[in-house]
This record gives sequence, C-alpha cells and structure tokens, in this order.
Amino acid sequence: MKISEFEPGARLRVTGFAVGDSGYRSKLLSLGIRKGAEFDLVRVAPLGDPLEIKLGVGGNVSLRRSESEVIDVEKVYG
Repeated sequence: MKISEFEPGARLRVTGFAVGDSGYRSKLLSLGIRKGAEFDLVRVAPLGDPLEIKLGVGGNVSLRRSESEVIDVEKVYG
C-alpha cells in the first residue's frame, strides 16, 4: 500500500521501495526512511500534497505525494 491511502494518525511501517531512481532512494535512506522503519502520518495538505510524516528520532519530514508513491508501507495501528 502507499502512504497516501491512509488517514492522519496512522502508524505505518516501510515494507519496501518501488523500482525507480536510486538517487532518490538514497535520499530517503539518509532521512531514515528504510525497510522496517516505522513512522506516523501526521497530516495531509488540503489538496493531498504534501504529506507530513513523523520519524522516530529524525523529526518531521514533508514529502510530495509523487515522492511518497515509491515507498511501500503496511499499517501498524491507527
């Protein structure tokens, strides 16, 4: 599933990445978004773009909807 399919308040876990730009994947990894990482979906802008997520120690990160589509996730709770 994709991050955009969930409502704010959901706790999600990264299960993998779609095949694509390895440079962008490296950027996500440097932010702490890696397989097995858990985060909270904090908010979605009124028009659905961008999405704000809260990483455990890394703080909050805003992602464009198109950027978030390369991240596969599963729901932990919420």
